[in-house]
Amino acid sequence: MSNQVFKLPDIGEGVVEGEVVTWHVSVGDTISEDDPLVDIMTDKATVTIPSPYNGKIAIMHGGVGDMIAVGSALVEFGESDSVEPPAESSIEKSPPKEEKIKKVVVEAKPEPIATVPKIETIAPLPPVAKATATEGRKGGKALASPAVRRRAREAGVELSSVRGSGPAGRIRHADLDAYIAAGGMVQGAAPVAYTTRRTDVEEIKVVGLRRKIAEQMTISKRHIPHFSYFEEIDVTELEELRQMLNSSRDENQPKLTYLPFIMLALAKLMPNHPECNGHYDEANGLFRQYGALNIGIATQTDRGLFVPVVKHAEAMDVWQVAAEMQRVSGAAKNGTSSLDDLTGSTFTITSLGRDGGLGATPIINHPEVSILGIHKAREMPVVHKGEVVVRRIMNVSSSFDHRIVDGANGAALIQSLKRMLEYPALIFM
Repeated sequence: MSNQVFKLPDIGEGVVEGEVVTWHVSVGDTISEDDPLVDIMTDKATVTIPSPYNGKIAIMHGGVGDMIAVGSALVEFGESDSVEPPAESSIEKSPPKEEKIKKVVVEAKPEPIATVPKIETIAPLPPVAKATATEGRKGGKALASPAVRRRAREAGVELSSVRGSGPAGRIRHADLDAYIAAGGMVQGAAPVAYTTRRTDVEEIKVVGLRRKIAEQMTISKRHIPHFSYFEEIDVTELEELRQMLNSSRDENQPKLTYLPFIMLALAKLMPNHPECNGHYDEANGLFRQYGALNIGIATQTDRGLFVPVVKHAEAMDVWQVAAEMQRVSGAAKNGTSSLDDLTGSTFTITSLGRDGGLGATPIINHPEVSILGIHKAREMPVVHKGEVVVRRIMNVSSSFDHRIVDGANGAALIQSLKRMLEYPALIFM
């Protein structure tokens, strides 16, 4: 009886192929309908393909990292134990590259590191007035700095008779002092025992999301002439407003961070800076300028970096934008994002929170033309209204596509944002 062939189905609008990320089955497994077969990554998301049949896995087409076209054979089901998969497509005879790599890593056991020998006390040497080079250290010239050599010449000491305590037996000033003080009776401190750290090299195939991130970053840096712009913003008043709103929120409202205020400020400002909100189609020489502000939020997850999207930020209030940001970021972190949640951004914000540092050069999310980096806010002394006072300061870093956004225009957007965050009432006017 011939095998039942299951082909890769259409898994999204415009998707023509997908990458095999993880197989959940092996040749010979008996599975039921709707059991997970394989994780396939497309340009937009990773989806788990379920089994459409009950049966035994006879042939699996493609290993981890391979691209499978929509409509191509993915899995073949057989009904007997005698099914023999052909060599050219058998995972059993030609395992995925990732599995080969893991096998090599397991078998390549590191050799044990030699035990550091016990350092024994060196017996005092008989008195020496001057030792010849052959009576001292073997292997040629003693290791010492020019300053130590000069002191040794002035003291009439042959360095080859002094034992150095530095790395590789290097003679230090302390070793020379000990030798002179003892009248040549000792050779200084025993050398420190050093061991070299040995590490195994594990070859890890770059597949799935990590491969997509690598490709996207390469496209961005290779094709987009970035320019970056930095500014610091006094968010003292904004912090007071944030704390007041959080203290009076009800249980159905999310806790506010700085991001919802920044998103609302950008939504209010963007009509005056339309060149910063769009996509550059390099192939066709077109700039698509959008009226709606769809903000991508760079989100770190256990599976890598995702950019879920808060759409139509201009139509929301501060509580709504905070709730939607929490929803799409949470879905990205737990792996439940829809394709719609991960597509359609026109402007991206990246924030590392408390690890935000003082500055960065964020990479634009191609084909967008702008990105804003948010850094941690900190208390610091500044001159405010002619006096040195402690204020809450937050740094921002931004990058723009210089083909579309001129330096003055990018700077104008950030300066407008600075003014609005420093006088937060403007966000709501």
